[in-house]
Amino acid sequence: MSYFDAASAAPLHPVAREALLASLDEGWADPARLYREGRRARLLLDAAREAAAEAVGCRPDELVFTPSGTQAVHAGVSGALAARRRVGRRLLHSAVEHSAVLHAAEVHEAAGGTRGELAVDRTGRVAAGEVGAALGPDTALVCLQSANHEVGTEQPVEEVAALCREAGVPLLVDAAQSLPWGPVPGAWSLLAASAHKWGGPPGVGLLAVRKGTRFAPQGPRDERESGRSAGFENIPAVVAAAASLRALRAGTETGDEAARLRRLVDWIRERVPQLVPDVEVVGDPVHRLPHLVTFSCLYVDGEALLHELDRAGFSVSSGSSCTSSTLTPSHVLRAMGVLSEGNVRVSLPYGTAEAEVERFLEVLPQVVRSVRERLGVPAAEAGAARAAAGGAGHAAQVPASPEPAEPAAGSGGESGGLVVDSLGKRCPIPVIELAKVIGEVPVGGTVTVLSDDEAARQDIPAWCSMRGQEYVGERAAERGAAYVVRRRA
Repeated sequence: MSYFDAASAAPLHPVAREALLASLDEGWADPARLYREGRRARLLLDAAREAAAEAVGCRPDELVFTPSGTQAVHAGVSGALAARRRVGRRLLHSAVEHSAVLHAAEVHEAAGGTRGELAVDRTGRVAAGEVGAALGPDTALVCLQSANHEVGTEQPVEEVAALCREAGVPLLVDAAQSLPWGPVPGAWSLLAASAHKWGGPPGVGLLAVRKGTRFAPQGPRDERESGRSAGFENIPAVVAAAASLRALRAGTETGDEAARLRRLVDWIRERVPQLVPDVEVVGDPVHRLPHLVTFSCLYVDGEALLHELDRAGFSVSSGSSCTSSTLTPSHVLRAMGVLSEGNVRVSLPYGTAEAEVERFLEVLPQVVRSVRERLGVPAAEAGAARAAAGGAGHAAQVPASPEPAEPAAGSGGESGGLVVDSLGKRCPIPVIELAKVIGEVPVGGTVTVLSDDEAARQDIPAWCSMRGQEYVGERAAERGAAYVVRRRA
């Protein structure tokens, strides 16, 4: 089995395993006690803090351990906002932040604060200048991830940190994905990370608050971890987390392995579009994490694709709506405006063999082809305008109604054309049905897709962009929405 989901959780590093087992015998006592066992536990905790702080690039007394990376983010956001309440209550964050940041922002807003969402480009990257323009006298905090967890795009943290410092606004960096590959540059104020992203044990996060940053911990407090993270420290797990992070940074191991994995990811980025028709590789091709690549396949059910890859021996992740409990596309893909259906995220752990990637590239075309065939779209003809010959039943073709779907105001489009009824069907079916009938209208004619699946709002415009058609717009319908597409090719 090839595990390709390190962005969710990396396999336990061998050094972490050794440190964890060793510290179970030495680090079980209360580090706040003065007797021998307590002093021994305190030495282990202090050594782990020093090692982690060196990797982060901060002082040991600026770093605390938390029960998770999510809790580190929540504590960082709430503590920074509370300390700057007199300055203002506006929180700025990018549209592609991890859900931990978004959930903290929702709580802040529910308590009477305000927030602003910073847009990203099609690669998922924030423009530093737009962050600077959004900073105002009431801005209390800016949150920006160092690299995106779904598409791997790196953010201009150093530039944003300089702008924030000039404006006197603290910057919290979610470094969960990038910290294994090196310290986060720039004059950031707060930083959060999670050990299971770099091969440490789950249940260990870290929060760094640099000196001079105003911070007021929220919730019940105790004397542990500078009052910023309550509860008895899990010293064996903390020691294992710090040991694995230090091991990854030792010598040239990280740089060499990063370069090797980057070459493997470049290979995937290049070969997948050549091997599989109608694929969109997303994320910044240059400014990205070395081990992560994301692509989306037209006319493919993401859940079915992941199940088939699992059966073939590959563990991958997806941002498709059909793989989530909410039935909505990933907020990251939505913010980028890219295709969400058939989405696959490959994130290679340390030590991934080239042969595993080679086998993945051999298996993927067969898997995508089989999923498409089950949906009635032969892969070889998936993008053709009239691929639907013999695919009857997937597109409900009806005559133009007396009140045909109208294009968006100012579009200059023509009313009428074909109407595809995809109500009650989940993506990618509405997109497949659109593809099957687009050739039934003349160039300049329109097809209107009726759909009540939220993913259609994202995937139909993305299909138009990929297939050279014009997305005219949408309007409300009796159920769901009517999406109008004009044939250009």
